[in-house]
This record gives sequence, structure tokens and C-alpha cells, in this order.
Amino acid sequence: MAFSLFLSPLSAWAELPVVVLIATGGTIAMKIDPVKKAPVPAISGEDLLTTVPEIAEFARIEVQNLSNVPSDYMDAARWIELQKAVVATLARPEVAGVIVSHGTDTLEETAYFLDLSVAGDKPVVLIGAQRNASEKDFDGPRNLLNAARICVSPDATNKGAMIALNNQINAARDVTKTHTSDVETFKSGDFGFLGVVDNDQVLFYRAPLRRQHIPLTRDELSYVEIVPMYGGADGRLIRAAVDGGAKGIVIEALGWGNVNIPMYEAIKEAIAKDVVVVISTRVPNGRVLPVYGFQGGGSTLKEVGAVFADNLSPQKARILLLLALQEPLKVEQLQAYYDR
Repeated sequence: MAFSLFLSPLSAWAELPVVVLIATGGTIAMKIDPVKKAPVPAISGEDLLTTVPEIAEFARIEVQNLSNVPSDYMDAARWIELQKAVVATLARPEVAGVIVSHGTDTLEETAYFLDLSVAGDKPVVLIGAQRNASEKDFDGPRNLLNAARICVSPDATNKGAMIALNNQINAARDVTKTHTSDVETFKSGDFGFLGVVDNDQVLFYRAPLRRQHIPLTRDELSYVEIVPMYGGADGRLIRAAVDGGAKGIVIEALGWGNVNIPMYEAIKEAIAKDVVVVISTRVPNGRVLPVYGFQGGGSTLKEVGAVFADNLSPQKARILLLLALQEPLKVEQLQAYYDR
């Protein structure tokens, strides 16, 4: 059942745009359990909404409680369920935008999944909290209020999925969590914020240009693994992923996209078995490029058929591959997805 909160006169309230809060859980929905003495899922979307009565000045808020789980539990099945809920909600003409409340641990992955798979120009704003609802400086209410203000801002259209915490707005493709506990944890590396939510208005300073849409056509996505490269890696994790049925593997490579000889041999074997191998990097900023010619260098990986993930992090390279693998594609077609 939809829940609406309003404090303004009925006539004025009726003229406000509709914004839907889809609650999925996370720290923003947690309180300290008196027995466990640790944060656990405890509050609903309606409970969160009551912490921000002033939100009624900006929008008519409806709540959909989709789940209440830590974001560590998010997976492809939950992403598909959420995507369908977002698409159905945005299809309503009276809805100006959607807010998704979510844990911060996998917030950037969910944001990018929605950015890729949800079409249209209405804003999708994802929020979380670094402090739970039992703490005096709980940051959830401010983030929720800011998200509503973004949803009703005319400048928020055609920006895709965004993450809004600590008064800062970040694009789904670029953003990553950079600190385990600080409220100013989400940043966009070399590219910076899209904008800010100030006291008087929502301000955008740039637009995300590298966006694309990949329709969600399946109710179940392929198994795609991430395998790290590190000093002494021997390739056994790649072979285990192949033996486990992986259709794609993202390599968290070094530097510009380089691995050692054992990893190189395992990558060759995987590609020979028609497993897609995508090269990303553990370096926070910069693109991967087929530059080095030593065995295991990026140039040799390209020669054996690996795909390069541009500047996408391993986790986001995996999200794109999950959606791309819904259809059989050649290496050149897959590379084109990462180059867009």
C-alpha cells in the first residue's frame, strides 16, 4: 500500500509532483539491536520518511518497501526485481522521479545496473547512510530530503541514475565508495561531482555524457566472476571460474591492464573455451589500454581476444558484462559496449 506524508494544505499538496521511495534496506534502515549491540535491519521506508517532515514541501512521497536487507546481500536477482519496480514506477505519468534507499557497500553497483537498464529521462536517485538510525548524527534524513529535491528539479532530467549523499550528486558510471565510514565517501575520481544540493537550490555543473542503455530481457543473468591479479597470482581462480560455469570473467589487472605469465596462460585457456574475458584494473583512476608487449602485458591480452573495460572498475565492468551477455555477441561488439 502506498504511504504519503504531507503537512501542507491539501490543495497545495495536491499540486506537488509525486516521488516514489523504493526502500531496499542498508544502514539507512538499521538501528542498534539491544541484544546484539550492533546495527540490524529495523525501520521501514515509512519510518524513514517520518524523520523528514519538511520533505512535504517539495513532493508527495509514496513508499514501496521492496526489501530490508544489507546491501552486501544484493545480487543479480535482487537487481532485476528492483529494476522492474523502478521501470513500473517511472511509467506512471504523475511520477517525477524515484528514490532508492540502499546500503552503501554495493550502492555503486546497483546504481550502475539501473543506469544501464532503465530507459527514459526521469531521475533515479540512490541514497544510503554511513550512520545508522540509532546514532544522533544519522545522515539518512538529509540524504532522503536531498534526493526528493533532486527528483523534482527540472535540471535532473536526462542524468540517469545518480547517487546523492552528503549534499553531493554523483553519476552512476563514475562514482565509487572511497572510505569505510566517512559520510563523504562517494566520489567520482578524476571527473568530480555532477552537482550539489545547496540550501537554496539543486545545482548541476556537468552532465554524464558516457551513458548507454542495455534493455533487461532476461529474468536470470549469466554467471560472471571477478578475479584479481596480484603478485604471485597463479591463474587457478580463473580456471575454477571456468570450471564453475562462468560465461564471463573480469580480471582486476594491474596498471594499464597487465598480468603475469600464469594469469596470461589461464586467460588464454578461458577464451579458448568461449568464456569472455574483460580486463579492468585495480588502479582507481585511468583507463586500461593494450600497451605493453611482454607476455601478459595488455597488448598480448588483446591479441588472444580479451576485451578492455576502459575506465570502469572491476565491479562495474562486471555489471555491464552481465547485461551485455543476455545476447550472444562477438568480441568486437562487446568491446564497443565498453568503448561507449
